[in-house]
Amino acid sequence: MLKLIKQKQEGFTLIELMIVVAIIGILAAIAIPQFASYRVKAFNSAATSDLRNVMTSEEATYADAQSYKNDQGGTGAGTGVDGATTILGSGRISKNVSVRINTDANGTVYGAFAGHTQGNRVIGGDSTGAIEYKSSTTPATAAKAIANTDLSAFGGTAL
Repeated sequence: MLKLIKQKQEGFTLIELMIVVAIIGILAAIAIPQFASYRVKAFNSAATSDLRNVMTSEEATYADAQSYKNDQGGTGAGTGVDGATTILGSGRISKNVSVRINTDANGTVYGAFAGHTQGNRVIGGDSTGAIEYKSSTTPATAAKAIANTDLSAFGGTAL
């Protein structure tokens, strides 16, 4: 007689594989939007960090020369600088961050503004040490357009 040899089959069924794929899809749908918001927060943090460095540099400049300097090294309204530029000896501005520093004609007060091209906030600081932010769809461009020497007309929220 013929002996039939029964072979043991191993592996996953189609239903098990479909359940695993569905679970991975659900996890990805939750994680991807969270990742995008973390990126924007990081871009805003880079602009804030650069602004704080500029403010520290302004105070050091004032301690040495009894005058604040704009982003071009003089007094009055600055023109703004973009990332990877050394400014006021405070080191290089981060890539994709724009900064503008304005002073009054005597260099006795300043307003500094920063924004990252991929962030969603313009961050401003002035000679009082206050830092504020406000939302913007084009923060790097908006930061370079602000000609204030303080935060009174900036209309932001305290950081």
